[in-house]
Amino acid sequence: MKKTVQLVAAGASVLALAAGCSSDADTDASGSTGSAAGFPVTIDHRFGETVIDTEPTRVVTIGFNEQDFALALGVKPVATRGNLSYDYRQRPWAQEALGGTEIPEVGSTDLNLEQIAAQAPDLILGPYSFIDQGQYDTLSGMAPTIADIGGYDNVPAATWQQEFAVVGEALGKSQEAQDQTAELEQKFATTEAENPQFTGKSLSLAFVMDDGSYLLLGKDDIRALFFTDLGFEIPDASETISPENLDRLDTDVLVIAGQGREQLQANPLLAALDVVRQDRTVYIGSFSTDLPSALGYSSPLSLDYAIDGFTPMLAAATDNDPATVVPDPA
Repeated sequence: MKKTVQLVAAGASVLALAAGCSSDADTDASGSTGSAAGFPVTIDHRFGETVIDTEPTRVVTIGFNEQDFALALGVKPVATRGNLSYDYRQRPWAQEALGGTEIPEVGSTDLNLEQIAAQAPDLILGPYSFIDQGQYDTLSGMAPTIADIGGYDNVPAATWQQEFAVVGEALGKSQEAQDQTAELEQKFATTEAENPQFTGKSLSLAFVMDDGSYLLLGKDDIRALFFTDLGFEIPDASETISPENLDRLDTDVLVIAGQGREQLQANPLLAALDVVRQDRTVYIGSFSTDLPSALGYSSPLSLDYAIDGFTPMLAAATDNDPATVVPDPA
């Protein structure tokens, strides 16, 4: 468990979701079902089904991005899980929704189950939490609990849309989630239309790890899926690349995090790649900075911010002019 949590924070493969919700009504566009009023709903997750009878008022978010999804729907959790490597309280995309509220923490690397119980929750949201069966059993004794809706066994990687649909269903705000989903999907589509050179370009999203290896993220990781929404092609699966195999990163575009531009270019093996020499590389800095963390949250709030932050850099990296210098993050 602890190893999995650390990999999520530093850049290992993350989340996959196959979400399903059910009740007596017809299936909605998200693949969920529920009454028009929203309750009761039954939500499928890793450890079975959870019934939510009424609209929750005391929500605790125990995963790595659920707080953003709740905030996007106007719900401020009464407690949340802290981020492992980022000053998440200052994340720019959430400040308006937080409205100056500082939400209490109930753990970061490890959840504090006693602190969660002390909040008297009536819903515990953990679709991206990597909790185990024992934790789930304890938490579900406190309140209806949604465990991981993907990222386990052979369940495929989920999109932010799927997670948003589940959170919206759980909070009784399915229509709001659908409306915001459509709005953000339109922003992705407009950005791609304004930058047709993105479409079909191969892209590597790589994180430099502490041991000198490079984590290349694929479609099984929510952070890399951001680039597919802009039209780029990415690998099917994440893998660790050893320093002597860095040619695997020599794609049309390289987006790299974990170290700064100068530190990375000091590596002769990396500097020799065409994608680096021709300035088709986007350097987004350490894991504690905003853009890598926006990808980590992969929420309706952070992705809107990420589009604005990444687009100028990706445009410069794909303009077919080696003389263009890709700007560093603003």
